Amino acid sequence: MNSLIQFKNVTKEYNTGGKKFLAADNVTFTIEKGEFAVILGPSGAGKSTVLNLLGGMDFATSGDIIIDGRNISKYGEQQLTGYRAEHVGFVFQFYNLIPTLTAFENVALIKNVVKTPLDPGEMLASVGLGEHLGKFPSQLSGGEQQRVSIARAICKNPALLLCDEPTGALDSETGIVILSLLQKMCRDYNKTVVIVTHNTALAQTAHRVIRLKNGKVRDISVNASPLAVSEVNW
Repeated sequence: MNSLIQFKNVTKEYNTGGKKFLAADNVTFTIEKGEFAVILGPSGAGKSTVLNLLGGMDFATSGDIIIDGRNISKYGEQQLTGYRAEHVGFVFQFYNLIPTLTAFENVALIKNVVKTPLDPGEMLASVGLGEHLGKFPSQLSGGEQQRVSIARAICKNPALLLCDEPTGALDSETGIVILSLLQKMCRDYNKTVVIVTHNTALAQTAHRVIRLKNGKVRDISVNASPLAVSEVNW
């Protein structure tokens, strides 16, 4: 396998009240193409900082961030905008759907952003919403809205799917359904999926687990035989 993601000695420094704070402290790891990877750690560990750097939503203070051969740490604002639009799909804790658009229209918006989108109707069918294309977000449950957001992210046909606590706003049963769906998207569409979470049980489902604490990588483990989400004792 080829490394899709290479973090090389990445540091993100903030200055607050005249004091320096290292949100990411010399972070180094790789993630291979097609992996289902989990970045794990407690609140304040630096997980969201790493995700923001991966997604081109923030600039590193130092180090190199190489995504599919591109060193995005050298990019300016305009280049990062293009990178986010073309190469990365995002799934957040909150669904960020446009309330006045139907499920289909929310997903089809992606066709205005990228050159090679997948079919919106097919993507909604793949997440189990083929019968709900014409429904508005207010007519969908939280789990269904998160499915729409996953369909929208996959519709971009991105190399990389980044998920920030994607089940944080859902009950546990619905959360398991959503995690199973993300695992299926990784497998069926050969996408590299990176999930940021504090839920340690999710580590059993990942090809690669990167544990962070206080902005540093504490441990990296590779699982040759990850469990299906449905097999985990939640």
